[in-house]
Amino acid sequence: MSKVDKVLERVLRGTSDANISFSEMCQLLIRLGFAERTKGSHHIFTKEGMEEILNLQPKGSQAKSYQVKQVRSVILKYKLGGIE
Repeated sequence: MSKVDKVLERVLRGTSDANISFSEMCQLLIRLGFAERTKGSHHIFTKEGMEEILNLQPKGSQAKSYQVKQVRSVILKYKLGGIE
């Protein structure tokens, strides 16, 4: 199991939203096929065929917990990462 797979599992489990590394979250989204652009501290992720735009900002070195929840809901809604 790769590091990105472990991050995906932790995001989907939802028990450690405040303990997800921001850089790991960005790597996960890129691996799931999102395009990233950066504007200041904002990392904006878009994906073809999706109406949602994910706008993430780090809180120190961690991802903000409410943004982890947003990412989880998008992954589940679009069944990304082989999730059924």
